[in-house]
Amino acid sequence: MITWINRAKCTSLQQFGHLCVALCLLVSGTPSHAMRIKEVATIEGVRSNQLTGFGIIVGLDGTGDQSTQMPYTAQGMANYMQQLGITLPAASLAQLQMKNVAAVLVTAQLPAFARPGQLIDVNVSSAGNAKSIKGGTLIAAPLKGADGEVYALAQGNVIVAGAGAAAGGSKVTVNHLSVGRIPDGAQVERAVPTSLQDTPHIHLSLNATDFQTARKVAAAVNARFGEGVAQALDGRTVQVKAPMTANERISFLAEMEELPVASSIAAAKVIINARTGSIVLNQSVTLGECAVAHGNLSISISSTPIISQPNPLSNGVTVVTEKAEINIKQEPGQLLLLPASAKLTDVVKALNALGATPGDLLAILQAIKSAGALNAELEVI
Repeated sequence: MITWINRAKCTSLQQFGHLCVALCLLVSGTPSHAMRIKEVATIEGVRSNQLTGFGIIVGLDGTGDQSTQMPYTAQGMANYMQQLGITLPAASLAQLQMKNVAAVLVTAQLPAFARPGQLIDVNVSSAGNAKSIKGGTLIAAPLKGADGEVYALAQGNVIVAGAGAAAGGSKVTVNHLSVGRIPDGAQVERAVPTSLQDTPHIHLSLNATDFQTARKVAAAVNARFGEGVAQALDGRTVQVKAPMTANERISFLAEMEELPVASSIAAAKVIINARTGSIVLNQSVTLGECAVAHGNLSISISSTPIISQPNPLSNGVTVVTEKAEINIKQEPGQLLLLPASAKLTDVVKALNALGATPGDLLAILQAIKSAGALNAELEVI
């Protein structure tokens, strides 16, 4: 609805300005939220890399692996000792007691542009049957990338955010004792080459496929740096011309990432977690007018043992049978009229009016979607 305003009737210019603002809000509806380019897109080639490796933790207080069940713990310790010049016979290798040693898998994330000598955090997880790795020390463990090359070397004292106690057959554990972390526990040994300076163009990869967002990102870059600098290749990629010298390119990227972009309205979506019963709706979900009836059905089965005792001296056998009773209770479902809702708060109020549990809402939302009254995409995870 558009309301015409006669400027001559306004007593002052300030009142006219206030009416113009009110008219803009009336026509536009909800104001759009502006985000920076760095929040909706990333630069291709600027990424982290996953590192992993096998390691040995020593110095445990009798909570390590059982060597008879975890042979790779003893083998890993023997390989490490062999690197130090100590060779163990094969016969003694099977007799090693590794109660103070645990085999672990070491994982880390190598950030973009990491250089040799920098420190990164590592996570260690028990790979055997160790009861706890708390108080242990990880000895030098090489961390490899997907190409099989060593990019970092991990070593240090393990920090475990947990506690446990056991006595008399009882056991109490707080958090996981088989997983720990070593802050700055790995040193980068090799840098990962990037293609950021190789070509005259860089590519922005949007966090989500959206043609509207790709168009807005290209328009924001062209408005700041000139027409033709950026162009949207598809709904996920925007190509940008950038300076070739390193200093100018970094300054260009730093300024480009701070450019504001009006966020597009997200597609209406309902996320359903079938395992936990969680339901999440975004702000674009709308509900058409519909009528819903949902009743509860409960079935209870009880079993009562019945003993048949024979008479004395009858040479009979005592027989035990069971008598089962099955009760079915169905509560009548009330037919409720859900009005058409254009806002998320109204949709939530309409669903709450059903008085259904999250498990029941899974079936109700799917039925409303099939009836064509739910204007959203259902995604089950």
